[in-house]
Amino acid sequence: CKPLLAMVVLYHLRPDDFARANSSHTEVECSCVGLKPGQPYTTRQLLEALLTVSGNDAANMLADMLGGQGVAVPAMNRKAAALGARSTKASSPSGLDGPGWESVTTPLDLAVIYRAALTYPLIAHIMRSPSAQFPGKTITNQNELLTRYPGTFAGKTGFTNLARHTFVAAAQRGNRRLVVVEMYGTGDLYGQAIRLFDWGFSQPR
Repeated sequence: CKPLLAMVVLYHLRPDDFARANSSHTEVECSCVGLKPGQPYTTRQLLEALLTVSGNDAANMLADMLGGQGVAVPAMNRKAAALGARSTKASSPSGLDGPGWESVTTPLDLAVIYRAALTYPLIAHIMRSPSAQFPGKTITNQNELLTRYPGTFAGKTGFTNLARHTFVAAAQRGNRRLVVVEMYGTGDLYGQAIRLFDWGFSQPR
């Protein structure tokens, strides 16, 4: 769960901290933002890549900036437990399955994690932004609900072997906020999320 990594990163690193990418960061199943070995990147740029285009290479580099995957992944799991997401176990910085065991979570845990992550101003800003400037290019937020569903202020797709296709989104009407979590999804997850939001907002408080 990339917002889990983002919260850990912002506890330990400043947005303007930077490091240089290396080839190990790009040796990952993509989706990737396209890090270039030797190029410096700031924490903020990597978080934007992590949260707008689900950059698994950015997740690897952020983990290295925290001290390596052996530091980052346990910190993510401690954060999940502290939030009450007790059925969540990350096995890699990106949320992909790690060596020897699989990442696991539940819809309730994902809702808890996103609710907490969106209290971080920088995470909330990145997730509601339609695009971000990245060295050498503009990256576009993959969350189609930002344009398809009024009131959407966060969302992200994902995929793991256990959860299959997933989507989490948050939207607001008036002073009411809802989170939709879809796991093991097929078909148009965005359209399904829209119908779930419509149903949720139609319910009494």
